[in-house]
Amino acid sequence: MTVTVFIRYQIDPFKRAQFEQYAKRWLSIIPNCGGDLLGYFMPHEGTNNVAYGLISFESLAAYEAYRAQLRDNAEGVANFNFAEEHKFILSEERTFLRKVVS
Repeated sequence: MTVTVFIRYQIDPFKRAQFEQYAKRWLSIIPNCGGDLLGYFMPHEGTNNVAYGLISFESLAAYEAYRAQLRDNAEGVANFNFAEEHKFILSEERTFLRKVVS
């Protein structure tokens, strides 16, 4: 069963450009660590402080393996540090979803 991690970010609306840099860096890091990145989504119209990321995995075990690889990935660690240093992510929530099949 495929599991998709839906990440909801509350971001500082005055630091959207920094969040976009952060998101673009994940485009290569996530696949290298075993995730199937469906995309990052930025505010365009309306709410200006919410962004989303969607990443799929073959299973929860694959997600756990990905998290372990991410902690050992120098680029991933650097990107987490970038976010922490610049404080453009105010909060994040993770929801684990499965696709409804008929």
